[in-house]
Amino acid sequence: MLILDPTSLTLPTLRQLWQGEECRLDDASMARIRTSAAAVERIVAGGETVYGVNTGFGLLANTRIPAERLAELQRNLILSHSCGLGEPLKRHVVRLMIVLKMLGLGRGYSGVRPLVLDALQALLDADAMPVIPSQGSVGASGDLAPLAHLVSALLGEGRIDLGGEVMPAGQALERMGRKPLELGPKEGLALINGTQASTAIALDALFLGQRVFWAAIAAGGLSVEALKGSVKPFDERLSAVRGQPGQIAVAAALRGLLDGSAIVASHPGCGRVQDPYSFRCQPQVMGAALDLLTNAGRTLEIEAGAVTDNPIVFGKDDGGEDIAISGGNFHAQPVAFAADIIAMALCEVGSLSERRTSVLVDPKMSGLPAFLTDDGGVNSGLMIPQVTAAALVSENKSLAFPVSVDSIPTSAGQEDHVSMAPIAARKAVTIARNAAGIVAIELIAASQGVDYHAPLATSPRLQQLHATVRSISPHLETDRYWADEMAALQSAVLAGEIGWADDA
Repeated sequence: MLILDPTSLTLPTLRQLWQGEECRLDDASMARIRTSAAAVERIVAGGETVYGVNTGFGLLANTRIPAERLAELQRNLILSHSCGLGEPLKRHVVRLMIVLKMLGLGRGYSGVRPLVLDALQALLDADAMPVIPSQGSVGASGDLAPLAHLVSALLGEGRIDLGGEVMPAGQALERMGRKPLELGPKEGLALINGTQASTAIALDALFLGQRVFWAAIAAGGLSVEALKGSVKPFDERLSAVRGQPGQIAVAAALRGLLDGSAIVASHPGCGRVQDPYSFRCQPQVMGAALDLLTNAGRTLEIEAGAVTDNPIVFGKDDGGEDIAISGGNFHAQPVAFAADIIAMALCEVGSLSERRTSVLVDPKMSGLPAFLTDDGGVNSGLMIPQVTAAALVSENKSLAFPVSVDSIPTSAGQEDHVSMAPIAARKAVTIARNAAGIVAIELIAASQGVDYHAPLATSPRLQQLHATVRSISPHLETDRYWADEMAALQSAVLAGEIGWADDA
């Protein structure tokens, strides 16, 4: 079990959580939570008017709520905001949302009681995932609708997926041996203010995208072999004089993949000077994409443990008086930018991969049989798989337009600029999955191309990749049904089974 310190998170730890590792907050976090809850109790007892603690919300922030209705205020907040639409978020994303919410609360500036954390932990321990619609958040004032659906489940409202069985939330809580949560002052607001939905989905896109990226590097190396392309563009001196870290890393990765290749050794003086850009410029294009993914990862690593609710509570232990400061940490613009950057980087990864496939199936460009089949005419070979790749590339282009430049006022103009982060993040996930399909098709084409160079062998590392591809998609002798093989390879890419290593 991972013991989580929200003040010291890393991307590898977040990846473990994304993959379903069991976890709980550390003792220091729980101590901070108790201290912050005590500060809220003192604020309420002192009669001070504090937004979200004893006032209405949004445009109704100036409406003072009497003490006897504070619990009703918090419950109504959750129910009124549980208004999402669309397909439910995937279970692993919901689980990550819960963990991220616990991390944010664990910083000790939200004023919730420890029993709220106990309720969230109980969901994780019982594999009880609230059913959360994917649409309805604009990524400002927090991911209000998605997080409200999460909290509604704790109140016994909505639905819970309990170990794969979807049922009314009240029934699931009863099976878990738990009573519906009764919220105290500020707790409802603390739970639904925050960027945890956007960040969880963006991390999903990032971690899938990293797997797609390294699978594309491996596919690119295999395609160089199929083309009998030049390895000179991967010379470390070329990348060193430019100095871009991603380019240097990708060139080194390609050199490692091609090391020991008999195919490379078979054409040392062939006079091949300039391969098409999709082969020759892999370090430059893929390196730039790697740098973008790295930078987006830094943003999301910070956001995962950030305090993003409102107001934020600073107690006497923070060096001053008890005070709740209203600000805008809930605004998810950093996440929106990061998600859009992930989307654009993966769009280019897929675009470059498709171009290599296009070169390989074109006999004028590759010198290989047309569409990589011996009996062309009767057989279409890889003609239409390349069309599928082209279709996915075109779809990704339309999806890659940045959502973070969009905004629409909400809450009667009170929330007059919003981030659209959850939309950007969901879009990035779609692009990652599409790019995995594009790379899967290249893997089939490159493996077929390498087969034509037998008995010359590719490098030891690429032989392993070739064998993996061939275990899913055998050598093409005559036309056959493609879809299942392509989907299986796409799944292998997304599962990190091709080109990926945990330390990549």
